[in-house]
Amino acid sequence: MNKNLPDILDPEFERLLLESMADGVFTLDGNGKITSWNPAMERISGYSVKEAMGKSCTLLNFNRCFSKACPAGISECGIYKQGRIDGKECFLKHKNGNDVPVIKSARILRDKNGNVRGVVETVTNLTELHKARREVEEANRKMGEIYRFDNIIGKSSAMQRVFSTIESAASSDATILIQGESGSGKELVAGAVHYNSSRSDMPFLTVNCSALSESLLESELFGHVKGAFTGAVRDRTGRFEDAEGGTLFLDEIGDLSPFIQVKLLRVLQERELERVGESKKRKIDIRIITATNRDLYSLVESGQFREDLYYRLKVFPINIPPLRKRKKDIPILVSHFIKSQNHKTGKCIAGVTQAAMRILLDYNWPGNVRELENAIEHAFVLCEKDHIDIFDLPVEIRRMEYRMNFLKLQPDDERAGVLRKKLTRSFLLETLEASNWNKAEVARRVGFSRASIWKYMNKWNIPMKRP
Repeated sequence: MNKNLPDILDPEFERLLLESMADGVFTLDGNGKITSWNPAMERISGYSVKEAMGKSCTLLNFNRCFSKACPAGISECGIYKQGRIDGKECFLKHKNGNDVPVIKSARILRDKNGNVRGVVETVTNLTELHKARREVEEANRKMGEIYRFDNIIGKSSAMQRVFSTIESAASSDATILIQGESGSGKELVAGAVHYNSSRSDMPFLTVNCSALSESLLESELFGHVKGAFTGAVRDRTGRFEDAEGGTLFLDEIGDLSPFIQVKLLRVLQERELERVGESKKRKIDIRIITATNRDLYSLVESGQFREDLYYRLKVFPINIPPLRKRKKDIPILVSHFIKSQNHKTGKCIAGVTQAAMRILLDYNWPGNVRELENAIEHAFVLCEKDHIDIFDLPVEIRRMEYRMNFLKLQPDDERAGVLRKKLTRSFLLETLEASNWNKAEVARRVGFSRASIWKYMNKWNIPMKRP
């Protein structure tokens, strides 16, 4: 025996060994009485050494022992028949009455003649693991709520067509290409497809293809093996493998490099992949949903995107209309965001004024639904009344020059009607009142200089101050 090592039979060494262990350890004699009880067992069970010593292991009241409840006597314990227990997940009863999730293992000790000397049992506390499991389950439940159909707001005919398309897509397993401007809700649509499909209980993972360099994106998607490149200190699974059985959503697919396009095409064709740094092929079972705010066909024509990949992705296309093409949805979207912000902030804002709603309807919304949501959140910070008013909205939405693109999109006769309305005396009075007679704000609202506003006020005999 190495003289530098302590004798393993040294009682002091055994005591230090047991005290240093994170897992609970206790021993039983041949009569089933507890003969040792380490500090970890005190923490897990709540029973001190003094309370446990000499007692039966029924003190712990394991709910599952050899597929049945803990027996009343040591002679009935299955450990004496099977000789061991390996990693049995169960619950023990804490001193305070709570159930503690644990993994239990046990070994029986016999002398040379086969007589039972005792039993050694180890108990691993699974409380944190169970907590993590519950958090994952709760996160999945919340994700399912976020991506419900009723969280995609819209009653316009354009959105009704989108809803119908989502339902059709959810009932199939086809690869989907979602096209729409930034902020139009592409990820929400992708999630709705997943959580209403047969894969809803499996992972839904998202990767933004424009956020990573080519090498990082390759590793993120396909994974890598240890030593594949500098910094690869261990094997790592990629998103394709992590999404096994579920859905992988690839956002901003139009920004893929030609190299990644080739690798993605192979995954779509063969349903298998190779991790970076290895040649082993791995089969995968996932659904792929992609999205872009770019015109992929134009990228194909210009040679920036592979034509064969384009048609592989565009098996089932979903086109999301921009907010400016479904203005009828703005009032119900505003109502939805106000309700959401009331819940978050504790305020009780009832809605928006007519003047504020007119501005919201006139604005071109280049940032689409996301910009509208941010505008309502901004308004909640400033609003001190029960209705959001003009000056609660972001300045870029209030300013006319940001809304001129909307006027350009209207037919000539409609645009002329809008412009004529802006130049009337009654409309100027209405705007003065809505702007608290702040001429600079009125100028921004109607798209003229402050001097022009004074000129029109003089022309129409409107006083410089509120009467």
